Amino acid sequence: MDFNATHSIPLSAHVKQAVDLYFAQMKDHDVVNLYEIVMSEVEKPLLESALRHSGYNQTKAAKALGLSRSTLRKKLEQHGLS
Repeated sequence: MDFNATHSIPLSAHVKQAVDLYFAQMKDHDVVNLYEIVMSEVEKPLLESALRHSGYNQTKAAKALGLSRSTLRKKLEQHGLS
C-alpha cells in the first residue's frame, strides 16, 4: 500500500469504517458502552505509537499527545507500558 495514498485519508474515516464494521458485526445484538470500548481499544496503541515516534522520550511523547508528562506516565502504567 502506498503511504501517500493512506496518508491522505483522515484518521476519522478509518475510525468511522471500523465502527461501521463493528455495528454490522453486532447486527442482532444490542451495542452497549461503545464509547468506552472504542476509547479503551484506541488509547494503548496511540500511546505506543507516540512513544515510538518520540524515540521513547516521555516528555516528547506527552507533548505530541497534548498531555502532561505525569498524565502520560499514569496512562502508561494503566496500560502496562511503563
